Amino acid sequence: MDHVIPDKVFFKIGEVADIAMVEQHVLRYWEDEFDTLCPDKNRSGQRLYQKKDVEIVLEIKRLLYEEKFTIAGAKVKLKKYKKKGSPLEIQEDRDKFLQWKRELKQDLNEIIKILDNNKP
Repeated sequence: MDHVIPDKVFFKIGEVADIAMVEQHVLRYWEDEFDTLCPDKNRSGQRLYQKKDVEIVLEIKRLLYEEKFTIAGAKVKLKKYKKKGSPLEIQEDRDKFLQWKRELKQDLNEIIKILDNNKP
């Protein structure tokens, strides 16, 4: 089964469910079971999956549905991928992105303060 992932930055849970052809509750369950799958949430608590998260979802589905792994077996397999430096190794990238995002937000807040202080 070849899944086409649209070229977007973020996906809502319904979009990911449609791409992976699984129910939303299945995705929420997988989030609880697999450490590598942890989408960010926006201010209203809505899940925001990145393209790499969608790739992980598709890999989990493949392992469980096609390869017939158990949840425990799929966890082990995903950890082996991560150790080998496969495309599923995203945690470091995510951490770097979140750090960059925090720094950018801090810089923007400093710019706002400077602009507020220079108002006539």
